Amino acid sequence: MFARAAWGPGTLRASPSTLLPPTSHLPSCLVPGSRNAPSAFTKRQWNLVCGDGWKVWLEQVSHLLGWLLGCVVLGAGCDRFGCRAVFVASLVLTTGLGASEALAASFPTLLVLRLLHGGTLTGALLALYLARLELCDPPHRLAFSVGAGLFSVVGTLLLPGLAALVQDWCLLQGLGALMSGLLLLFWGFPALFPESPCWLLATGQVARARKILWRFAEASGVDPEDSSLEENSLATELAVLSAGSPQPRYHSPLGLLRTRVTWRNGLILGFSSLVGGGIRASFRRSLAPQVPTFYLLYFLEAGLEAAALVFLLLTADRCGRRPVLLLGTMATALASLLLLAGAQYLPGWTVLSLSVLGLLASQAVSALSSLFAAEVFPTVIRGAGLGLVLGAGFLGQAASPLDTLHGRRGFFLQEVVFASLAVLTLLCVLLLPESRSRGLPQSLQDADRLHRSLLLRGFPRQDQRPLLLPSDSCCAGHTPEQH
Repeated sequence: MFARAAWGPGTLRASPSTLLPPTSHLPSCLVPGSRNAPSAFTKRQWNLVCGDGWKVWLEQVSHLLGWLLGCVVLGAGCDRFGCRAVFVASLVLTTGLGASEALAASFPTLLVLRLLHGGTLTGALLALYLARLELCDPPHRLAFSVGAGLFSVVGTLLLPGLAALVQDWCLLQGLGALMSGLLLLFWGFPALFPESPCWLLATGQVARARKILWRFAEASGVDPEDSSLEENSLATELAVLSAGSPQPRYHSPLGLLRTRVTWRNGLILGFSSLVGGGIRASFRRSLAPQVPTFYLLYFLEAGLEAAALVFLLLTADRCGRRPVLLLGTMATALASLLLLAGAQYLPGWTVLSLSVLGLLASQAVSALSSLFAAEVFPTVIRGAGLGLVLGAGFLGQAASPLDTLHGRRGFFLQEVVFASLAVLTLLCVLLLPESRSRGLPQSLQDADRLHRSLLLRGFPRQDQRPLLLPSDSCCAGHTPEQH
């Protein structure tokens, strides 16, 4: 709840410093360095307003870079050690680092801890996302992913109230560490968070997969030793796979470079995630003058994220992943170009509508890009592939605080770059395959078989009308069979 990524990633609000509006809107007890601030603030003299406001943006950049590094490194760790091992290890480190942040004695120390904390927290959320996806059947993958995203939005909405209630960032960080520890107690047991049988079978760990599948069968009230045909075929297949005690087969993320189609799909989805995460800053900038208070913008963005997830739930299974991603990218690019070209000449209600539409569409693009990437990458490197796509989204989000550190001198250029990338992504989305209602690919060869299909299935593949009528072909000395 204290640091999150909506799968689609959202703006991180992971510390009270990122929640600080101008001092006129804050109680004095919430402004570090003020006379009525708690003693912890007085001792450390961390002034985060006025001339020292750049520290807030630097802390945001540090935390976002931590999420980026965690996506890349721990995503590959999920492919090598399994989701459950990465989840438990990440929660242990997250609990320790969260408690250390509450005791940080200097601002540089806090920056380093925020970097590491963001990386370890990413590992836990990424492992949970992969395990949930691989345990779901195709008709329920979207529903469970959207449900998890809505829980994340609830945490976002509760965070300002908790911060106002606690009024001490040290205590707030301590509460975050305590909640991570509670998650470790409840989810650290194998029966509550089993390893993914899909990953175990794909990497050749048949014995471990057999134990987990048998446990699932017993929990469902099915006797694994039953002599029915289905159970016998499963037991026979597992016995054949485990013959000779084969060694586990792990794959490096560099294996993507040897694929024909999968690397291209990952590159396109990485671009869409980058655009979805980075272009939001321009919409927030256009929306800020229309919103009277900081917290209203905060709650509006969280509400739009929930609306984007509900929109995906209603459309992504009905229409398909690729058409909905194409629609979201088109709306994002159109809203960005209109605001870029005519924000100074448009009436206020038009700017407000375009900004809301752009935020809604960009959040839908980010969330759908994550789900799409998890469905097109094979099981053997799904963690690394999804980590790269999510990392691109966090890189886009880091562009906004980086530009703020330079006094927003390059903000117009940043808007132009992301608007151009949105148009480019709009063309590239047409090259993606459709993953709706399909099983997850297991190997690199399976993922390479996911080719691009027709966008509109109602169109015929070719013209069914013959070039010559049968009578004309006979007059030309040919028989219909020769055609």
